[in-house]
Amino acid sequence: MKASETHDIVRKSYADMLKKAQEQGSCCATSPTAKLAGYGDSAKHSEAAGASLGCGNPVAFAGVREGDTVLDLGCGGGLDLLLAAEKTGPSGKVIGVDMTDEMVLAARRNAARAGFDNIEVRKGLIEHLPVEDGSVDWVISNCVINLSPDKTAVFREIARVMKPGARFMISDMVVGDLPEVIRESVAAWSACVAGAISENEYSAGLREAGLEDVEVSERLVYDAAQLRAILSEDIPGFDLDCDQVDGLLRQYAGSVWSARFMGRKPL
Repeated sequence: MKASETHDIVRKSYADMLKKAQEQGSCCATSPTAKLAGYGDSAKHSEAAGASLGCGNPVAFAGVREGDTVLDLGCGGGLDLLLAAEKTGPSGKVIGVDMTDEMVLAARRNAARAGFDNIEVRKGLIEHLPVEDGSVDWVISNCVINLSPDKTAVFREIARVMKPGARFMISDMVVGDLPEVIRESVAAWSACVAGAISENEYSAGLREAGLEDVEVSERLVYDAAQLRAILSEDIPGFDLDCDQVDGLLRQYAGSVWSARFMGRKPL
């Protein structure tokens, strides 16, 4: 697929997922994906949590301080923006970037509803961030970069917008060996699996962009049941019956996991 086609597919998929979450009533409970990501069952920020489609909580141990400027790549409904804004305080600033109109509106609405006036949500591509050079103290991202058709450009953009000495905390899906039937599935791409790269490739890409002290601080390996939940009950693009799909999931359980990448921009 061309990059523009990939972006269009992801936009539509995430707009549809947001609509579904809103129709189901996200005020009642945190979404299953948000629970899996480690956000817990708290009703706090429930509207944003219901629209969370992440695979990890990148700000849980980020060390964000009051007064910091934090950038969230692919902010979605804004849950991580709210959590980051609590850490930066009113003297700090939190910027969210997302390419999906529905997500941008949802994030702005959730920030206003939570009473934060230090959150700014911008529409844009993470391959071409609408953010000034050397302007942020932290870059966070939650299960988004795997969706990009040009991860090298994303890594370069991360380095560009960071201040010298700034840090990043990125949670994302990574993969080992996967069959072509999954790699070629549009649904599996939107589910953050088909477009994912290996952990080694990911770390190498961050280093090649000029970032250092790159390490993986945490991993969550998905079993067959968790992969089924991620990919949903019906997987468009799979010309297989349910038994065959379940067999694939069992076979490749352990080949998909979420990893938390940490590092910094050199001084």
